[in-house]
Amino acid sequence: MGTAGSGLLTIATLVLMLAVVHVPLGDYIARVFTSTRDLRVERVAYRLCGVDPRSEQRWSTYAVSVAGFSVASLVTVFALIQWQGSLPLARGAAMDTDTAINTAISFVTNTNWQSYAGEAGASAVVQTLALAVQNFVSAAVGLAVAIALVRGLARDASGTIGNFWVDLTRGVVRVLLPIAFIGAVVLLAGGVVQNLNAPETVGTLSGGHQTIQGGLVASQESIKLLGTNGGGYFNANSAHPFENPNAVTNLVEIFLLLLIPFSLPRTYGRLVGDRRQGYAVLGLMATLWAAMLTVITWAEVSASSGPLGAMEGKEVRFGVWASALFANSTTGTSTGAVNSMHESYSAIGGGGALTNMLLGEISPGGVGAGLYGVLVIAVLAVFIAGLMVGRTPEILGKTIGRREITCVALVTITTPALVLLGTGAALANGAAQDGMLSGGAHGLSEMLYAFASASNNNGSAFAGLTADQPYLNLTLGACMLIGRFVPIALILMLAGSLAAQRKRPVTDGTMPTHTPLFTGLMVGVALLVTGLTFLPALALGPLAEALS
Repeated sequence: MGTAGSGLLTIATLVLMLAVVHVPLGDYIARVFTSTRDLRVERVAYRLCGVDPRSEQRWSTYAVSVAGFSVASLVTVFALIQWQGSLPLARGAAMDTDTAINTAISFVTNTNWQSYAGEAGASAVVQTLALAVQNFVSAAVGLAVAIALVRGLARDASGTIGNFWVDLTRGVVRVLLPIAFIGAVVLLAGGVVQNLNAPETVGTLSGGHQTIQGGLVASQESIKLLGTNGGGYFNANSAHPFENPNAVTNLVEIFLLLLIPFSLPRTYGRLVGDRRQGYAVLGLMATLWAAMLTVITWAEVSASSGPLGAMEGKEVRFGVWASALFANSTTGTSTGAVNSMHESYSAIGGGGALTNMLLGEISPGGVGAGLYGVLVIAVLAVFIAGLMVGRTPEILGKTIGRREITCVALVTITTPALVLLGTGAALANGAAQDGMLSGGAHGLSEMLYAFASASNNNGSAFAGLTADQPYLNLTLGACMLIGRFVPIALILMLAGSLAAQRKRPVTDGTMPTHTPLFTGLMVGVALLVTGLTFLPALALGPLAEALS
């Protein structure tokens, strides 16, 4: 079988795997967040924290809970990183203060941008107690916020949108932990390492020496992908043979990072009582994912006249097709894990990965974040359609008025403002410029990619940019914080506003939001908003490089 045939078979296998689990996992997640029963371990956690699992919160209280939990997480992770030299298994791991601040923000915001080399900057204790724990809970925060927004759409004249502490606990205990455990076992069987061995120095064939690191890799690799986190145990991330040894583990890892985001539309349809709504959302996600996969794969296959395509920056054990599949999937979600170096992609291939993030990571997006990002697009599409035909804009019986569209508009402009202002300021800063590997159009792409990755909470990078410096560590960290929590606050405000409304009955004048036509409208709105916002920057970066 040729390279193209093998690549197409891999894609078909992945799509089949996702299709098989879509209904059962989506239904299971819906049951998790509607069940009236608590597991014993959950009841113990509620008692220890003084939480009444039967109580509900207004949107403002829910938002304060998210903020309080995230601040506590941020302080804890920063403290563990700063004091790791005094903890067991330190083995010389250390970070500068600005790097530690950036790292703590990165993992708490589900970004997992890494300015440090994983095996050198973080000890086994920090990797496990700080970073791996955040891989679980930061993903659970995004899932909880998405479920709260869906409740806002589903409820009728309600003043509450759920209980954050219950949603967080159930997301971790019932969804992420069991699937991550199974994923870790599968990866371990595939050759991913899991040990606490001391580094071992071995001789190389050329007569030199190399240090072989171990670590609790399989357990962290599983949740970094399942939770759409992305932080690698090693500096090479999922290109490292201890994290991703072969083509089978590569397929499993791509499946894990797409698993929950592509199942959540089913959950959405079940919770609002109309599965067709979920299919419309799934249609948007799948359309954008497939379109950008086609662009990136074509660009990389065509970038070289050789039979293997453009192999610079890619692992021979994966090749171009599997690398492009991973790159498209990781930038289409808020994952940021990489099995190849995006810096080395062709101008169009790298630009495609960048565009995935600039679209808002809705193809299919991160755990929870992708679903609430798509629902923002749906609300905006309904509002625009209502203006065009003179109807009152409604979605699922809820009117989109001034308060709702204000929330949506602010969510829509937050990330673009961070990306464009952050990139412009960095290009005017001498220290940031010194960290750029390239000049011209590619240099602009490097910086634009960095701020798009941070502001969208992705975490992947054009690795030619030396980002471990005070200016970039702090500015990128600020973008991660604002890009994560300002939209979350606005999403929860939107959820509260929708929940408080009474549902309007469906009439002949109601615009259907479950049809292929509406899916097409959402795709058009997503592309239009992104094009109007970022086309000049893309034209000066990837497009100019491709035409040069």
